[in-house]
Amino acid sequence: MPGPRISSDGEVRRQPGEVGRGGGLDPVPVTDPALRPVGALRGIIADVSRRELPSETEVRALVARIVDAVTPPSAPKPGVAPASVAGPGSIAIGADHGGYRLKERLAFRLREAGHVVVDCGTDSTDPVDYPDIAVAVARRVAIGECAAGIVIDGAGIGSAMAANKVVGVRAALCYDISSARNSREHNHANVLTLGAGLIGEALAWQIVEAWLATPWGEGRHARRVAMIDALDGVRLEETA
Repeated sequence: MPGPRISSDGEVRRQPGEVGRGGGLDPVPVTDPALRPVGALRGIIADVSRRELPSETEVRALVARIVDAVTPPSAPKPGVAPASVAGPGSIAIGADHGGYRLKERLAFRLREAGHVVVDCGTDSTDPVDYPDIAVAVARRVAIGECAAGIVIDGAGIGSAMAANKVVGVRAALCYDISSARNSREHNHANVLTLGAGLIGEALAWQIVEAWLATPWGEGRHARRVAMIDALDGVRLEETA
């Protein structure tokens, strides 16, 4: 028996003798668009094309608002203070004009690693005196504002000499990973000096990482480090 026939106006017309929903030959509307003939869809397509669709910029703005609405704010990492605030775990860093570029790179990497960095200058490649920078870093360490300090100049030697004049500071010039580890484990160094003219950025960062990661060994080294610290008192007595 032949089935129902779909008319051009989107309705199903039943064959003669076929009973519809009302018991007669009433037409049954087709609600599924997939069953409608192509001609019935032309009006819908034409109607959509006449509507004013949003621009790409408006769509992007809408998506951005939706994402902002459903995305929770990210929580700060535990134990990491804002970079502008000094604290017991902070690292003071400074450089003269010769070490400025290396200082900027190391400071960036330290912050990226989650450290709080206190920048003691300099802020450009204009000539400055390295003793001023070294003392600025060393003083922050000596008073406990920062846990460690890093000073960079051309060779690292002069900055180590200047930093060691500050009471309570044990500055060490390091030029490889072994000297970095030794200065921390054996000598309890709290200020690291680097020579930007002698080592590249990659090695400098490896030295900084090793220096910060190496714990103080204490034990047999403690007595000798105490002797070094006692020299601060001798110097103060001689200058009094």
